[in-house]
Amino acid sequence: MAYLQPTDYTNYGLPATTTADWITAATALINSFCRRPDLNVIQYTERLRVTAGAQTVHLSYLPLAPLAPATSPIVSIEGRYARPRRGELVETPMLEIAWAFSLPGQWVSIDPTTVDLDANTGELTLPWNVLGLPYNEIAVTYTAGLATIGDDVMSACAQIVRNAQAQPALNTSKSQIDTMHLQYFSSSLVDETVQAWLRPYIANRLG
Repeated sequence: MAYLQPTDYTNYGLPATTTADWITAATALINSFCRRPDLNVIQYTERLRVTAGAQTVHLSYLPLAPLAPATSPIVSIEGRYARPRRGELVETPMLEIAWAFSLPGQWVSIDPTTVDLDANTGELTLPWNVLGLPYNEIAVTYTAGLATIGDDVMSACAQIVRNAQAQPALNTSKSQIDTMHLQYFSSSLVDETVQAWLRPYIANRLG
């Protein structure tokens, strides 16, 4: 979905005659810069490694956004554990017993209500499983994005269009603006001002 609608053009300094292909291309460039498929609320599934000795992971996409009020953005979580590498965990008699009765590598469901979630940072703190063994990988499905596209994103979209139209190589008579062509000039189109507007929405662990 384009981040500017025709009724918004004049409010953000674009001519009312701006064609939709400029906005579509600018929207695609924003998504590429933010390393995510969309800034609207959508569902993501990630497999995340858990650092040895820790029970926390960070989700890649912010802000977290529940699909309905008073619900959690976490849809489901699964975890699995395996014997740690040599030196990663001090073996104790209790752990040896736990390993003897466990099935390392098996995925198990985790109750989302037992997970501590920091919505501001996307940090998840995991519970210990029933055997007292640490998870070493989790798969989490959650929803994130903007329920309403704000002024920062719409301003960034309009600025990218203005920057593109100021490029001699782009400001020519075309029936359609090619997204790949725009991507070629991304270093100059996504200027420092645009980057500042979009920085909160960049995927924080990809790329």
